[in-house]
Amino acid sequence: MDSSLDQHYIERAVALAIRHSDDGVHGPFGAVVVRDRTVVGEGWNQVVAGRDPSAHAEITAIRNACRDLDTHVLSGCTLYSSCEPCPMCLAAIYWARLDRVVFACRAEDAARAGFDDADILREIALPWRERRIAWSETDRESGLRAFEAWIKNPRRVDY
Repeated sequence: MDSSLDQHYIERAVALAIRHSDDGVHGPFGAVVVRDRTVVGEGWNQVVAGRDPSAHAEITAIRNACRDLDTHVLSGCTLYSSCEPCPMCLAAIYWARLDRVVFACRAEDAARAGFDDADILREIALPWRERRIAWSETDRESGLRAFEAWIKNPRRVDY
């Protein structure tokens, strides 16, 4: 995509961030998903307003695009975000199979505004036994039955 189109969609993502964070409740983040020069999903931070820690701008834009396109796969799409996506959003981007991500601000810019992901990134890098939040594993054999049933299911939709 050419840089003038990238600029157009980034401006749209930033406008969503500004418009929806004016109330002081919605965080200053906006995102749009674009396929073939058409916005197929947009979102803004709704964590506090929706009482949902996963309601980041990128997640809501991805959810809306998937709903409107009637798919869980967003290949052929680009995500434009007002800020570099956090670790959770990064994972969703990969799960959705987006082709490309374009962002305006960096993670360090978000950290200066009070949105710091550095601790989460450190925790992700640790083995689960060493993380700050207590983790435990139990009855793995029982849990494996779900995977065995999935593998044998002829109607499964791989993702």
